[in-house]
Amino acid sequence: MIVRGNKGQRVFRREADFKLYLRLLGEYKEVFDFVICAYALMPTHVHLLVEARGKPLSGLMQRLQFRYTRNYNLRYRTWGHLFQGRYKAILCEKDSYLVELSAYLHLNPVRAGLVRHPREYRWTSYGSYMNGGKIGIVDVQPVLGQFSANQGRAVRAYEQYVQDHMGDGHRGEFYQVEDQRFLGSEGFSDRVQRGAREKVEHIYDLSLGDLVGGVEMRFGMPASVIRGMSRNRKGASGRSIVGYLGRKLAGYPLSRMADYFRRDSVSLCQGIAKLEKRMREEDGFREKLMGLEKNLVEGRKIKIKK
Repeated sequence: MIVRGNKGQRVFRREADFKLYLRLLGEYKEVFDFVICAYALMPTHVHLLVEARGKPLSGLMQRLQFRYTRNYNLRYRTWGHLFQGRYKAILCEKDSYLVELSAYLHLNPVRAGLVRHPREYRWTSYGSYMNGGKIGIVDVQPVLGQFSANQGRAVRAYEQYVQDHMGDGHRGEFYQVEDQRFLGSEGFSDRVQRGAREKVEHIYDLSLGDLVGGVEMRFGMPASVIRGMSRNRKGASGRSIVGYLGRKLAGYPLSRMADYFRRDSVSLCQGIAKLEKRMREEDGFREKLMGLEKNLVEGRKIKIKK
């Protein structure tokens, strides 16, 4: 969700403002029973990455914005609307975009030129990730759990993932999305709208062997090289493709795939980050990878993610 200051005005003037917004967010987290996966409080706007569990988030945002605005107007002797219209909500495909979106939010202050590194900015949830979620209102497990079951390894892998994306610029696809509400793979919005009342997530019945075989055929990389223990660049590239597709299509955590390849999750994470960058920069490569995705899921059994 994205909430902007009215006419670009500042919504946070000093430290007490940031603290108040986070306190209110924590209070409403208990009332509305939702998961906060990440947040970034910027001087003129707010980014929230949340997962609803049942109650509509519209009620949360109405109360949160009203209480914060009322307090702000009293404190600074102002009046009128503080925030610009209705908040903008984008429904994202969790398996495909959760890790990437959380990193993008945490890098907001870097892209804005406020700090040189995300750890230097106090008003995002990046610090909570770095301490393993021990302090704060954020549930880091949905993201960190994709890297490793070991918390220390997961934190280090996520830190490296964010580091690898520090050079990324503005990602327009996170704003100019299909129907301005959905962010996900082809057909995601159709699935959401058809099953809006269903509380299930779908993944495809794909083994890691299936994915290796698909990469072998599409990219001409022998399975023995992809699964081999050498430091062959072609093998590393193949593992990165399998890691990307395994997470996106079949819901495999990075730790499971790293064990399969007998590598550590940090190395696989770095490889996937480089792959995602290549996808953004090389249209031909992206189209080739999308063709492989289509071939892999065609006629494949859909499973309910537990």
